[in-house]
Amino acid sequence: MKHRVRGPARTCVSCLSWGRIFGHGFCVACYMFAREYAVDQCAGCGRWEPVRSEYCRLCWAQARVLARESGRPLHSTGATAVRFLQQVRHHQLFFADMQSTRGASTSPPRKHPRRGRPRTPDPAPAGRPVTRWAQPVLFPGLPRDYTRFDETMDANPDNPWLRWGQHVACQLAERRGWPRRIRLDVERSLIILLSHHIDDDTVSYVAMFTALRPLGLSCDRTADVLNEMGLLVDDRRPAFEDWLEGKLDGIAPGIARETETWLRNLRNGGPRTRPRDIHTVRQYARAVRPILLDWSANYDHLREVTRENVLEALAPLRGRDRQHTLIVLRSMFGFCKKNGVVFRNPTSRIRVGDRHSKNIQPLRDDQVQRTVAAAARPADRLIIALAAIHAARSGAIRALRLDDVDLGDRRLIIAGRLRPLDDLTHKLLLDWLDYRRTRWPTTANPHLLVNQMTALKLGPVSGFWIKAGFRGQEATLERLRVDRQLEEALTHGPDPLHLAVVFGLDERTAIRYAASARQLLETAIECDTSG
Repeated sequence: MKHRVRGPARTCVSCLSWGRIFGHGFCVACYMFAREYAVDQCAGCGRWEPVRSEYCRLCWAQARVLARESGRPLHSTGATAVRFLQQVRHHQLFFADMQSTRGASTSPPRKHPRRGRPRTPDPAPAGRPVTRWAQPVLFPGLPRDYTRFDETMDANPDNPWLRWGQHVACQLAERRGWPRRIRLDVERSLIILLSHHIDDDTVSYVAMFTALRPLGLSCDRTADVLNEMGLLVDDRRPAFEDWLEGKLDGIAPGIARETETWLRNLRNGGPRTRPRDIHTVRQYARAVRPILLDWSANYDHLREVTRENVLEALAPLRGRDRQHTLIVLRSMFGFCKKNGVVFRNPTSRIRVGDRHSKNIQPLRDDQVQRTVAAAARPADRLIIALAAIHAARSGAIRALRLDDVDLGDRRLIIAGRLRPLDDLTHKLLLDWLDYRRTRWPTTANPHLLVNQMTALKLGPVSGFWIKAGFRGQEATLERLRVDRQLEEALTHGPDPLHLAVVFGLDERTAIRYAASARQLLETAIECDTSG
């Protein structure tokens, strides 16, 4: 702990020591001494000072020196203390706050420091136990019940599986930089789970969670160790199943069955189709659910839906909503026609129409300033700079690794593209790296951005965490990225080739930015001419 600076060095008015003194003239020791003892005339030096057993602190300090020279301890009371206090004939001055107040001691030194516990030795190296015959479990399909485990009576530290697990946990903790608290929690969890582990046995995630969660132990880190050992069986129900069940609720069984097959094919892919992103699947289900609910009131199967029903469902929709809904219905009926569920595709020959994109408008200065003012977390300003200066998407920011930053040559690799490092981003990177090193000094995560959760892992931060500091703002990360690319088109001219080279855009996106910039420039020229 650092002492607070108390001004220039001077002499303490009580013990005459030299050092940094409080504003009232006392050193720290004399200040605490004066708070405990009353002022009286010292029997040794005759000064009027706070005294203990008729002697001031200066005389006590000199008596302590005499006791240390004689090799005998000096206690605050007793004949030994009086004998050394009476031998004081002079005073050796000293520096403030540097003299021990515990006196000399002839007892042997402590084996360990007074503060803190000794470091627990690393477990002995161990490998996977050799499989031997053991009494088979009566019901092998049932998971173990770890909630009845008594740590004081049921722990078996000699189990070879437990020793192997402790060795794997130690290695994993070193690779990922787990703090001591996490290591102790994982060690305690392994004792509960592996004390009675036998060959060919596994650990169920649900059973592990049920036992460890009430004790406040780390389930994720323990699962990492068990997964490294090949013993974990993840029997959790996927969140996709609950979400899908909610989306199909209220739909006719015949329609719901085929819709479920279509959504699962979107999520997992098929023999000739690639799996879609989960956000795409959610958007498709959100768009088609109201229509399926209306059809469920009159039909029991998708083969009963006609072209007129599709046109009737699209009639109240306009613009991009109509285009998106028709694309979703085409995907669903195309899948059903391909698999022989329907005889005809009712969406065929219904024109989707061209997508007319709106002109991109630049952000106002006040919108950007409000977003900058809302940056409260240490990483938020760096995230804003990466989006507003380098036009980086949130996914590219999450994927940034420490190897992608070259501070010496002032270069940065974003989404595989080499970009020069400007002064502002360079300063924000230094600030973030200094905070990252101070906050998580032992983390082994190779990604540039880490938080409290990912500092113990090797993966990137979540997309929700990246955008959490800017929710509710007009200038979001996506708007800042778009505004940076539009600014480039306005500054260097609406040249799609230049935009594609600088930001790595595809030809359609670059043309769209160039068209928006050209429209804004022509509007500005017309305003100047009319004025």
